[in-house]
Amino acid sequence: MVDQQEAVLAVNRRYYEAFESRDLDAMSDLWERSERALCTHPGWATLEGWGPVASSFFALFQNGAQLQFVLTRERVTVVGDAAWVSLDENLLGDQGGVTVAALNLYVRHGGSWRIVGHHGSVVQAGRD
Repeated sequence: MVDQQEAVLAVNRRYYEAFESRDLDAMSDLWERSERALCTHPGWATLEGWGPVASSFFALFQNGAQLQFVLTRERVTVVGDAAWVSLDENLLGDQGGVTVAALNLYVRHGGSWRIVGHHGSVVQAGRD
């Protein structure tokens, strides 16, 4: 089980590396490209299906703002061919910093883990 947890954490970290580098190809390689894909960026309505999810990353990556993710409170759970990672995304960027509580959902296809869902919500100051 520990090996699968490490595998999920590795994919999760690649997600944030792709986001930081604004690498759409790397991001696309991590996601399940299906109608099951769901993504809720902070402040956005939930996007359903791979097409809208991919378009959202394309739009976000066009923004010239630099972002750095410092990941804390990472917790991974694996149950069969499903896994989830809850964590805090501490974002540092041109506009200052913010903490986003995130939940990333994964499914295993063959031997590889794919993101099927992401939900991020800004943490209000003074709330833990």
